[in-house]
Amino acid sequence: MTYLVTENCIKCKYQDCVEVCPVDCFYEGENFLVINPDECIDCGVCEPECPAEAIVPDTEDGLDDWLEINTKFSATWPNITAKGETPADADEWKDKSGKKEMMSENPGAGS
Repeated sequence: MTYLVTENCIKCKYQDCVEVCPVDCFYEGENFLVINPDECIDCGVCEPECPAEAIVPDTEDGLDDWLEINTKFSATWPNITAKGETPADADEWKDKSGKKEMMSENPGAGS
């Protein structure tokens, strides 16, 4: 099992999860984060830290696309090991659905 970042992170990118990850398996995109499934040790400490409830175990149904997205981008985006600045409008996007088409493939700044 591994944890995955899903659609709820898009345009929110709170990064509270990064602070608690013991293996630094988060990678930063321009407007969301991903987890490297091969590095995740399945500890689960990140899941309750996410204000947007964007982190879920890969055992939930319907996550094939998100497994692919997390795997793909964690291979090319910069690793993030410390919490960065949360987007100013994150709270406005937090509970919105239909954000997948807003997902940027551009890398973030990393840390």
